Amino acid sequence: MTERQVSGGGDGAGAPEVLAQERRLRRDLGFWGLTGIGFSNIVGSGWLFAAMYAAQTAGPAALLSWVGAGLLCGLVALVMIELGASRPEGGGTVRWPLFASGRLVGTLIGWSTLLSVGGTAAEISAIMQYAAHYLPGIYNGHTLTLSGLALATGLSVVLTVLNWFAVRMFAQLNNLISVFKIVVPVVTVIALIASGWHSGRLTDHGGFAPYGYVACLTALAGGGIVYSVNGFQAPLDFSGETRNPRRTIPAAVLTGIGLALLMYLALQLAFLFTVPEHLLGHGWHGVSFDSPFGQLALILNLHWLASLLYADAVISPGGSAYVGVAIDARHTYALAKNGTIPRYFMKVNERFGIPRRALAINLLVIVIFLLPFGGWQDIVSVMGDMYLLIYAASAVAVAVFRAEPGGHTAGWVPGLRWIAPLSFVVASEFVYWSGWQDLRLALPLVLGGLLIFLAMRRPGVRAEDDGAGPSRPLGAELRTGAWLVVYLVALTVISWLGTFEGSGRLPAPYDSITVAVMAIAVFFWAVRSGVGHLAVSRPAGA
Repeated sequence: MTERQVSGGGDGAGAPEVLAQERRLRRDLGFWGLTGIGFSNIVGSGWLFAAMYAAQTAGPAALLSWVGAGLLCGLVALVMIELGASRPEGGGTVRWPLFASGRLVGTLIGWSTLLSVGGTAAEISAIMQYAAHYLPGIYNGHTLTLSGLALATGLSVVLTVLNWFAVRMFAQLNNLISVFKIVVPVVTVIALIASGWHSGRLTDHGGFAPYGYVACLTALAGGGIVYSVNGFQAPLDFSGETRNPRRTIPAAVLTGIGLALLMYLALQLAFLFTVPEHLLGHGWHGVSFDSPFGQLALILNLHWLASLLYADAVISPGGSAYVGVAIDARHTYALAKNGTIPRYFMKVNERFGIPRRALAINLLVIVIFLLPFGGWQDIVSVMGDMYLLIYAASAVAVAVFRAEPGGHTAGWVPGLRWIAPLSFVVASEFVYWSGWQDLRLALPLVLGGLLIFLAMRRPGVRAEDDGAGPSRPLGAELRTGAWLVVYLVALTVISWLGTFEGSGRLPAPYDSITVAVMAIAVFFWAVRSGVGHLAVSRPAGA
């Protein structure tokens, strides 16, 4: 592997300090370790709630929503697989936008990724909500109490300590957790179906699609399906710590998505066929539980299963939080390489190959996010939107690298010419379907990264050697990255006008169609800007 591949591109030689730290990462991860990371990151607290929310929104047709989400996520995953296989690097999802689209885009995407650390705080919050079944004093129904905050902080410290040593130990422990996360849902499906099967559920109570097939789209976001399937990109952030990434990463990412999708479909079927008949008097809209599978188990006198589910309600999101802490550290490490935060946090421990300073700063960020947001849904809805922007930026990056003379991509995924723009549209729809109530907070927060970019570019501030080529004038950087600012503003406006918790001035399905048209236009603008950026940042003779 050449230095250019290690550093991700840019100025050929890369930053010596960056390369020195990158070489300290241990390439110890194989197929099962990466698959376990992807699966564990996908299957967190979402499986405990999403089957009920999806059924409330779309009825039995929610099954189509799960299949659709799997296909759409698979499409986005193909783009990221190409990047991970051809340009393996620790925290690659943060680095690729910088190389392809310049420092403005790199800063905004990096800032949104830093804010998405709240997603790990969401999993910890979910653990606290379920742990309140045994410790009533830690959660008051809306927010963590003082004792709950102390317990959540203690758990965050434990998860950080477990990530403190070699990545191989992290993968082995995560594989054990992943096995448990597979066994409990499988046991749940078998036990519920064996004890409470009601035939005809796919056609009774309003039919297969009682609220119309458009509700399948609503369930993707409102039913928590997109959030539940999200997380498949986790192995890519460990591409710099992987043996033979070109062969291992594609198989691991797609296997993780496939296993999670099969599990979610089985859980959805179990929910649809075992809800007691008397609870369906008002249709699927009227079915409501605080703890869907746990309460179903109690109704069916499966007290042992309810106890197992409450235990898994701590372990399952705990496993996702464990992986989340590791991913957040790779992101923070990559942000330090980008120069978005001080290079101090880039240091990799020589003995264990772990970016420990990044782990420490992320622990602080997680605790801060636990303070203002009390509920699982509050944190997930806002922070999850921020991370979805990485999917859009990655679609642009793969198209830019493909158009670059020499085509610095692996060529593993055929059809990138149409997969990349379609992936950008899908990522845009995912963000839009999150709804105005979330986007009105998330997108302006991301745009706040403009202040960080301008502060980094002000006179007297020494520019870090981030490996993305020579420093360019402020005006040139603004022109190269302007597409992302316009994209975020356009998404915010369409969300306000649209039907996903917006004003409804732009009715369905024209709102989603408008997002798609806008996304296609921005995509080709972004690719053209990126190709121009690479042309001027490439060293002479390269």
